[in-house]
Amino acid sequence: MQSESESGVSHWDELGAEKVADCRIFNIVTKRFRHPERKTEGNFYVIQTRDWVNIVPITPNYEMILVNQFRFGVKGTSWEIPGGVMDAGEDPIAAGLRELREETGYTSSKVSLLGSVRPNPAIQDNTCHMVLAEQARLTDTLEWDEHEEIVTRAVPVQEVYEMAANGEIFHSLALNALLMFYPKWEKLKSRQRSV
Repeated sequence: MQSESESGVSHWDELGAEKVADCRIFNIVTKRFRHPERKTEGNFYVIQTRDWVNIVPITPNYEMILVNQFRFGVKGTSWEIPGGVMDAGEDPIAAGLRELREETGYTSSKVSLLGSVRPNPAIQDNTCHMVLAEQARLTDTLEWDEHEEIVTRAVPVQEVYEMAANGEIFHSLALNALLMFYPKWEKLKSRQRSV
């Protein structure tokens, strides 16, 4: 996050906050802010939620493990990468490996952090971490949550990018992860061609 002097934009003063709703995985809070120079004030709604993790699992055959599940927000199914809510204080890599194993049964011993994004800074206070799991292999049984029903598919990485380009993958955080993974994929592709 840029400081006020770096961005040229004023940082509003928070005057108070009040929880409006507790929605199990997030809270809705109304916050009152005042502009530091104009002194105008307003109430703004913020969704307070835990950090998330998304994981990009790549098999030894250069396939990406995708999951398809029903999403209640859009009332339809969505092709995505595995991911989920992190426990408080949980390391992103540990959380990514946990979600990968629970949702797909895949595990990996070659894992790295691709980067992190803020899903919607206008109304959310959390961070989503993107983790890369190379040499992913099917080793475990599934451990779905109570409301999960997931179809898993190993898709050649180039085909995954085609799915993203034609709108078949539309989850914005999955698309963020694909963007972060792309430079690494370019290197892996050239290594794959030289073998």
